[in-house]
Amino acid sequence: MTPAEPTTLVIDRQGTASLRSRAVAAGVRGLVRPGLAKAAERPLTEKALRRAAVLDRLAGRARPPRDAHFAPVAFDGFRAEWTHGPGVGPDRAKAILYLHGGGWVSCGLNTHRRMVSRFSAAAGVPALSVDYRMIPDVPFEDEVEDCLTAYRSLLEDRDASDIVIMGDSAGGHLTFATALRARDEGLPLPAALVALSPMLDMHLGTKLAHPNTRLDPSGPGPLLERLVEDLLPHLDLTDPAISPIRADLTGLPPVLLTAGSTELLYTDAETMARRLVRAGVPTTLQVWHRQIHVFQMFGPLLPESRAAIADMGAFVRGALG
Repeated sequence: MTPAEPTTLVIDRQGTASLRSRAVAAGVRGLVRPGLAKAAERPLTEKALRRAAVLDRLAGRARPPRDAHFAPVAFDGFRAEWTHGPGVGPDRAKAILYLHGGGWVSCGLNTHRRMVSRFSAAAGVPALSVDYRMIPDVPFEDEVEDCLTAYRSLLEDRDASDIVIMGDSAGGHLTFATALRARDEGLPLPAALVALSPMLDMHLGTKLAHPNTRLDPSGPGPLLERLVEDLLPHLDLTDPAISPIRADLTGLPPVLLTAGSTELLYTDAETMARRLVRAGVPTTLQVWHRQIHVFQMFGPLLPESRAAIADMGAFVRGALG
């Protein structure tokens, strides 16, 4: 019997940081970092969490992206939205299931509308963006339930091979959590997974010991410690259901992971990439030189964002055939 070919990890290291991206990183270091440090000094009470949730309502005042189309979807207890980026027609036979980031407590359809629209356009397919319930409305471990419900709804009208699950940051965590739950419940798995700067290990030891703790312009370490201490004390952080990086990853579809080389969550992406390959999962890890966390949010303003979105689109197109 011929042994199976070993799975190869593709590490795609992307150039040097442009002047624009270095200016953005400097701005984050000067403006965002002090704010996150100050937020980390205060307990994450329910009042504080409700204030964080206001961000999505404020983002709703912005004009929607030009030449994009949106259609609300009502689920039992939560909302979603079909996003057809510029140039994407009405056909929904193939789709992205998009799970937004925001630290499991913030952001939503409004904050991510422009970025999801660009992802849809790059991939040439619509995206179902999910406004899953977050802390404090549901506990951390239950956020995946709405994501799984949305995935099941997509399976009603199309094959799993016509779906890609994608998310950024906390949404990257939920991308893997959703796929693992689907696998364990016997559901067919999507064509691929895409995770942008995902946080995949809720046990912070490895991340906080990494040099990127100092190099990350936003300095998120103290705030992550506050989040884990205040919101997750009832959980075993080494439980694979809580930290997907520790799960049995066998059987997952091809994966694209992206991260900035100096962001704190780079170590999660790198470790997950190697674990995926050991589990036989075809994996590409894109490492973007000195880019900030989820730099794709800047869209056309940064050359790195444009390139990363184009690469993601090509990956999704290839996965969906």
